[in-house]
Amino acid sequence: MMALYKEAGERILLARVMRGYTRECLAELASISPKFLYEIETGRKGFSAIVLYNLCNALKVNSDYILTGTEKVEYDHKLVEILQLFNQSQTERLSVILKQIYELL
Repeated sequence: MMALYKEAGERILLARVMRGYTRECLAELASISPKFLYEIETGRKGFSAIVLYNLCNALKVNSDYILTGTEKVEYDHKLVEILQLFNQSQTERLSVILKQIYELL
């Protein structure tokens, strides 16, 4: 069960970064604390159906993506590993850059 939460947390983190949201912003949109969101993203804590629902709404993704991923799961893991190399300030700047690249595609 913990593997499910770890993988779901990685997909939540990736979706958050791709949307350009800070942890604080997404936590507020999902009505949870930034600390709890961190624990979800790192797979340290599970989450209820209502938290999943709120996260999906805030990230504009469906629950299938969060819970099961896509064909790009291995690619997502590599991106998450790279993103975790950055500190909070760098991650926020990187998310702006990635969002701009996304909008160009």
